[in-house]
Amino acid sequence: MKTIPPALQTHLDSGTTTLAWCWRITRTDGTSFGFTDHDRLLAFDGTEFEPESGLTASEIRSGADLSVDAQDAAGALRSDRITEADILDGRWDNAEVELWRVNWASPTQRLLLRRGAIGQIRRGRYAFVAEIRSMSHLLGQTVGRTFQASCDAALGDARCGVDLEDPAYRGTGIVIDGLRDRAFTASGIASFAPGWFRFGTLTWTTGPNAGRRAEVLAHDRSDGIAVITLLEAPIRPIGAGDGFTVRAGCDKRIATCGGKFGNVVNFRGFPHIPGQDTILRYASQDGGHDGGVL
Repeated sequence: MKTIPPALQTHLDSGTTTLAWCWRITRTDGTSFGFTDHDRLLAFDGTEFEPESGLTASEIRSGADLSVDAQDAAGALRSDRITEADILDGRWDNAEVELWRVNWASPTQRLLLRRGAIGQIRRGRYAFVAEIRSMSHLLGQTVGRTFQASCDAALGDARCGVDLEDPAYRGTGIVIDGLRDRAFTASGIASFAPGWFRFGTLTWTTGPNAGRRAEVLAHDRSDGIAVITLLEAPIRPIGAGDGFTVRAGCDKRIATCGGKFGNVVNFRGFPHIPGQDTILRYASQDGGHDGGVL
């Protein structure tokens, strides 16, 4: 239940209101932004809310159950701080959102109506619609470990323990030529065996995509030259001379963990659980059904 501050309640009871919507958005990289549908700059709590940013709010939908409530924020790509490239690059995905109702004539009179996160973003040529999900969407996310044969740790994290800065698992290269929008030949990493960087990560160090990170789908070699294929095409085209750092990948199997990284002691899967062939096995007359180890 929301408790309206007395000063704001008095303003609402006056019959003539001066209200505006304000959004404070904090991206996962820690950068905060403020937007308002008012025509003047508003400021409170250390945030300046940009006017005429193109954002407009839909109706607020709320329920008494634990389903995910949602509101849409539609807008044109008018703000210099909301760029199509950043939307496509995923920089606004899962950003934290605060929705305020503010008396623009006296911003101290305000009420926080909702907290949530940006979900699906649909975009057109000149505009976008961002879904603002309520905090209950967190209840639908998997928490804890999963009983599975493959490892559930992220390669290089504290649970895994592999040092991806080791030269054996890290390479630096330069794009020679682009083959497709997400594939290219590269110099500097020819000494690594084909497939070494498959399922790994690539971070662009120079060029128009500098600072962006991508997942590696395939790592091959053709006529002694390394060929890298990314899972998704970068926002900006790959060009000859672009520099990158690429780190080894893992397919989460215990054989790879031991053979490639020598790290079976930290393997976070359950490789000996029975598979589907065991579950679907039927009785036969050839023995082997004495309760012993399969």
